[in-house]
Amino acid sequence: EVQLVESGGGLVQAGGSLRLSCVVSGATVDNYDVAWFRQAEGKGREASSCIKISDGSTYYADSVKDRFTISSDNAKKTVYLQMNSLKSEDTAVYYCAASSSGNGCRRGYFGMDYWGKGIQVTVSS
Repeated sequence: EVQLVESGGGLVQAGGSLRLSCVVSGATVDNYDVAWFRQAEGKGREASSCIKISDGSTYYADSVKDRFTISSDNAKKTVYLQMNSLKSEDTAVYYCAASSSGNGCRRGYFGMDYWGKGIQVTVSS
């Protein structure tokens, strides 16, 4: 079965950086779209970034543009989210999600087939 496992979360001061990793197992991901969603306590789930593995295209929410970078290492079946210049409002549980449909980045939440368990990122100010 397809599994997504996140790592790299934790506590960081405002202005600092973290790198999240999502390891995908149980499938060939060459044509997958993989996204990092986030959900702050009491809030809805938001797509922060997405990457099309097939061609490397990336997409970002306005709230994280120029601060976050999503990338993939296909040999390791790992997707990363480099988060710089972190703000308190970035505090959330971050979820890795994947779509096998080929248009998951466009469809967003409802286009995702598989989800990780989530990992906490807390930014202190």
